[in-house]
Amino acid sequence: MCGVLGLVAHEPVNQLLYDGLQMLQHRGQDAAGIVTVQGNMFHMHKGKGMVRDVFRTRNMRDLNGHAGIGHVRYPTAGNAGSSAEAQPFYVSSPFGIVLAHNGNLTNTDELYENVCYKHLRHINTRSDSEVLLNVFAHELRREVSDSGQTHLSVDNIFNAVSKLHKRVRGAYGVVALIAGYGLLAFRDPYGIRPLALGKFINADGKTDYAVASESIVFSSMGYELVRELDPGEAIFITLDGKLYNRSCAESPELAPCLFEYVYFARPDSVINGVSVYQARVNMGVSLAEKVKRELNIDEIDVVMPIPDTSRPSAMELAQHLGKPYREGLIKNRYIGRTFIMPGQATRKKSVRQKLNPIESEFVGKNVLLVDDSIVRGTTSREIVEMVKAAGAKKVFFASAAPEVRYPNVYGIDMPTREELIANGRTAQQIAEEISADGCVFQDLAELEAVVKILNPDIQRFDNSCFSGQYLTGDIDEAYLQRLSSSKSSSAAAFVQPSLIDHSVRIDDQDDEA
Repeated sequence: MCGVLGLVAHEPVNQLLYDGLQMLQHRGQDAAGIVTVQGNMFHMHKGKGMVRDVFRTRNMRDLNGHAGIGHVRYPTAGNAGSSAEAQPFYVSSPFGIVLAHNGNLTNTDELYENVCYKHLRHINTRSDSEVLLNVFAHELRREVSDSGQTHLSVDNIFNAVSKLHKRVRGAYGVVALIAGYGLLAFRDPYGIRPLALGKFINADGKTDYAVASESIVFSSMGYELVRELDPGEAIFITLDGKLYNRSCAESPELAPCLFEYVYFARPDSVINGVSVYQARVNMGVSLAEKVKRELNIDEIDVVMPIPDTSRPSAMELAQHLGKPYREGLIKNRYIGRTFIMPGQATRKKSVRQKLNPIESEFVGKNVLLVDDSIVRGTTSREIVEMVKAAGAKKVFFASAAPEVRYPNVYGIDMPTREELIANGRTAQQIAEEISADGCVFQDLAELEAVVKILNPDIQRFDNSCFSGQYLTGDIDEAYLQRLSSSKSSSAAAFVQPSLIDHSVRIDDQDDEA
């Protein structure tokens, strides 16, 4: 999962991009990047780390221009340790193009062979996002060649996106800049990954536009949410602020990622017309009914959330059970989200640094812990052991999401079944694995109903990590086996990485505050 942001304004956008990326920081902490355009020249800075670490005053001064895009990266494909894979990516042919991508492609190897390798387009990293950029550039070159023109039209751009949709499989919310022309944004035909349009009306009546992964970015910048992009839709905003749009996919269908509402999105965001906060509150109501059916609630003394994502669900659950709600786990906000940290050892170590129990809230009590989900089980096990060490008599565990039994191939780092604690286990067996006295999971039908009631226009979801049903139709057992094998082998990659060092040096000394 990543966060993307694009801006076309009537003032310099470097500070707005920086501020907007900080609002998207929860979507990726591995790397960050900003590109601005001034005339036909791009200004780029990107590197490993969080937004506040990558950008310094001297970097911001160089990011000139009234249009730009930004990205925060959470690694799902490629080499998580490489600075070269920080986005946005750049190509110079047929036009100067930079692109940032949220999601994951499922036919990257095929695209590399049929487009990049066959048509001599050089790939510098292992990232599917760089392949996606080159596919778009290839289709744009064909559009211009077929028209016999040297000047790019809006129709050329939308036609290239339409051809891209026919080639590409997977999930993608994309922002791109075309030097001298403007900002392009488009969404995959299922709308798996979120992408929204915002605007700001200046005092002189001119309109600034923004495109972002989550609506929370707009309110933080003083913009208003216009709407979300439709599945398969493309929007193009010229550098002087004219907006065009077109549906570029055949038979698009809104089927958003269900896990966005459970975990990834900020609670103060609205995604596909659904308040994420309200969805999580309602998850607590339905989960309370499940707890009543499966646990003896007389044994529960207190309900506590595992901060922060599960807090709305836990508060509502406690109210419906008629049990006290308490905050017994204090979060160190300077530690990253453990679910999206690469490496099991790093995740396990960070749990103890991230959460600390207030012992007086646990001593002699039977505690129901509420979390948004249980994925690998590493964090859950550590927390249960921590709570019992703090003096709890019994620890029950409730998950606002169903059992995560299958790999997610659309942008969430759950690549192998072997890593998933629910794979091949019952709820009781999961409880035993995490040392809990009982474990309750939300029903999938109930979770879907919670979101649908807030927007009846959503007919179905990408619920693949819960159901094993994959929307794009190209995921079979052989694909999952290859994915598992490539995950276990650090040498596996579809292309040899470049030997050129593209990392950006960040000097902590002699810099301005």
